[in-house]
Amino acid sequence: MQRLWGEKMAKTAPESENEAELYADRAGIYAEFGKIICISVGFFSLENNAYHLRMKSFYNDDEAIVLNGFLALVDKFHTKYPHFQFAGHNIKEFDIPFICRRSVIHQLSLPKPLQLHGFKPWEMPMLDTLQLWRFGDARHYISLKLLTAVLGIETPKDDIDGSMVGKVYWENHDLERIVAYCQKDVTAVAQLLLRFKRLPLLKEEQVTLVK
Repeated sequence: MQRLWGEKMAKTAPESENEAELYADRAGIYAEFGKIICISVGFFSLENNAYHLRMKSFYNDDEAIVLNGFLALVDKFHTKYPHFQFAGHNIKEFDIPFICRRSVIHQLSLPKPLQLHGFKPWEMPMLDTLQLWRFGDARHYISLKLLTAVLGIETPKDDIDGSMVGKVYWENHDLERIVAYCQKDVTAVAQLLLRFKRLPLLKEEQVTLVK
């Protein structure tokens, strides 16, 4: 794998870059070399004419446990709500493909909502806040941190951001801190979806963690 990493980076990184340093900095964003230790999800519900968010996190040092928990929930949710949609920031091009690739590597069966082979980008049944903000401008990119700031939503990056997750895990093994980071991202995306629809934002008491 070390040789294959070198071959992959040789095509994308400057020759002056050190392979070991590149691995530490970038390997986590490639499904072929990374590892999933946490997946946090949220579900909207309408109670007394107000939206509430229920959140659940799957986390473990064993990636297969994380993936199996998430995939089982997706399958169960699809059975109950066959037309549900995934939502996230850059979820079409990063989160969902990454989860699917890691699942295939572990030889896990993908539930129907994740059987996305052959889908055209515009056919993907997902709400992506990056795509919503692009308004058709495919070249435009905005981070979740910047988009929340622009739209007046509390930043989910007040502790760590994605570039720090690898270090927090491999050097500090602070899995709980990473879980908290993932949950903040989920809440931020939920708030963005409400903002795009010009609906009231969630208050703290409207967000519930499910064990």
